[in-house]
Amino acid sequence: MALAPRQTRFLIVFAVLLIAFYAIITIGAVDKRVVLPFTAVLARISGAALNLIGERVAVSGTVIAGARFAVDIRGGCNGLEAVVFVCAAMLAFHAPLRKRIVGALAAALILEALNVIRIDSLYLLGVYHRNVFEMFHLAVWQTLMFGAAVFLFLIWTSIVAPRNAPAST
Repeated sequence: MALAPRQTRFLIVFAVLLIAFYAIITIGAVDKRVVLPFTAVLARISGAALNLIGERVAVSGTVIAGARFAVDIRGGCNGLEAVVFVCAAMLAFHAPLRKRIVGALAAALILEALNVIRIDSLYLLGVYHRNVFEMFHLAVWQTLMFGAAVFLFLIWTSIVAPRNAPAST
């Protein structure tokens, strides 16, 4: 079964945007001036949340440190890969531009809020259940973040996709 022109266009635009967005966030100057400061803000927000629940942590740059454990939020842990993925998918989808932009921004905010929960849960696992920290860091949370990105895309498409539209157009 051949892909319809709209599906083919989506896949091509999605691939191009995905590659372009990933390329942009890996440029040294962008990493230094945008990604690293963004990650430091994410660390401050995550550290503040931990302090709110009674953990005594200090934040320095991208490091959240307590008396018994510390995490350093690095590339791949700041949620940007999942954000890039869902934004590329939404921007490539056939929908009005305003809905694509609003959807991408909303998904980015939701994913970064989930990432704060991820960072804080990993810190807590490091303090109280260090034996499962690596599994949750490398397998469970990575899967959940990308699963959430796909889920957000599916929900969004069900909202913005035209109802009763022929599948082959």
